[in-house]
Amino acid sequence: HVQLVESGGGLVQAVGSLRLSCAASGRTFSSYAMAWFRQAPGKEREFVAAVSWSGSRISYADSVKGRFTISRDNEKNTVYLQMNSLKPEDTAIYYCAATIGVVVITNANRIDYWGQGTQVTVSS
Repeated sequence: HVQLVESGGGLVQAVGSLRLSCAASGRTFSSYAMAWFRQAPGKEREFVAAVSWSGSRISYADSVKGRFTISRDNEKNTVYLQMNSLKPEDTAIYYCAATIGVVVITNANRIDYWGQGTQVTVSS
């Protein structure tokens, strides 16, 4: 079993930056593919970024390419999402996700574990 706890959300002005962290419990963190999803009010949860268990494979949604960077530190059991050049349309609750048995997660229906989410609000 894995517990995920996100932090780092908040209110930021457009073109600003935030860094989200997701701390995972358990000794098998390095076995899990990790990802970030987000959900804006009235919209479905959508894929943002994913990283393989080793960190060697990474995937981004088109809407965040060139602005967001996902990374992981398996020694610290933590995955990060560096968000730069933020836009008001990035406003959402951001969720950390973990899945075992896949290389990269992009499908919300294949998640084994979810965090509780952290709010990111970007003002114009």
